[in-house]
Amino acid sequence: MTFTTLGLSDSLLRALANTGYKTPTPIQMKAIPAILSGGDVMASAQTGTGKTAGFVLPMLQQLSKGTKARPCRVRALILTPTRELAAQVHDSIITYGKHEKLSSTVVFGGVNINPQRQKLNHGVDLLVATPGRLLDLYQQNAIQFDDIELLVLDEADRMLDMGFIRDIRKILKLIPKRRQNLMFSATFSKDIRQLAGTICKKPIEIDVAPRNSTVETVSQNLYWVEKEHKADLLSELLQETHEQVLVFTRTKHGANKLVKRLGKDSISAIAIHGNKSQTQRTKALDEFKRDKVQILVATDIAARGIDIELLTLVVNFDLPHVPEDYVHRIGRTGRAGGSGQAISLVSREEKKQLRAIESLIKLKITPL
Repeated sequence: MTFTTLGLSDSLLRALANTGYKTPTPIQMKAIPAILSGGDVMASAQTGTGKTAGFVLPMLQQLSKGTKARPCRVRALILTPTRELAAQVHDSIITYGKHEKLSSTVVFGGVNINPQRQKLNHGVDLLVATPGRLLDLYQQNAIQFDDIELLVLDEADRMLDMGFIRDIRKILKLIPKRRQNLMFSATFSKDIRQLAGTICKKPIEIDVAPRNSTVETVSQNLYWVEKEHKADLLSELLQETHEQVLVFTRTKHGANKLVKRLGKDSISAIAIHGNKSQTQRTKALDEFKRDKVQILVATDIAARGIDIELLTLVVNFDLPHVPEDYVHRIGRTGRAGGSGQAISLVSREEKKQLRAIESLIKLKITPL
């Protein structure tokens, strides 16, 4: 199957051709026609499966048929849990919408609100937002919600995990009841189904991956190592590769400490986590994407918003406390059909977390 069979317009197909993507992923094959049909959609898809294009492409097509946004109004609202993911989704809108006569912008906290207010003055067709900043803008009368035709909740499970449920409920009360709703989540948990029940009307359900499964193209291994020797082992492993590597730590302090430790061995590393300002986070991600630093050290809060093509190795310096976070972490590699490797450095104290992860993914991780 090719994108031409999914009912997309010629202008969108031209934009797709420029990106080099020829074959739709399973989530795109199912989501694009479902969204174009105009009904509500509730989709479960792992990270790295191409889900962003799965909703951005049909949204662009739907909105191209309508009238331009009025001042201070938006026609489509995409809510995301993190700043990084918001920026990534907006990049996709720009990439795929290059031939469409549609306006878009992205708003999130941690940066000056005034330029965001100015962009909304003229109205935008597509707005990507984190919930907190969106409500700030609404309270400042910078935006009105009465023209919203389409609502997307991206990574809805993460939004619930991060405590955004109250903000989401506030937003839902403010937007028109007649609209198309799209919900994307890594899992269909009981909480997600409850939330979907308050948002979607008879949604088309799409589930393209076994729940909480890891991507088959990612090889998963571990090293048993005492806690105090982890940094030495990591340094050795990193000196054996010229590839870029994403390393996960459990804490912000641990991420900063590890960057300093790797620097002593002349390994270029940079940290990305919640304590960094938005400017610092954007700069760190940009330097990593442009291959200016070899190692990006991240905490779980940043994990979902990182989309780097051709990333072949992810290292879990610490195992996460929540087993689902392991799935999201290693989903940063092996994206869109490519192969990748995930290595975990596991101490004796982390045996319990390891068993929980193996139980979740139904796979025994092989020691090296």
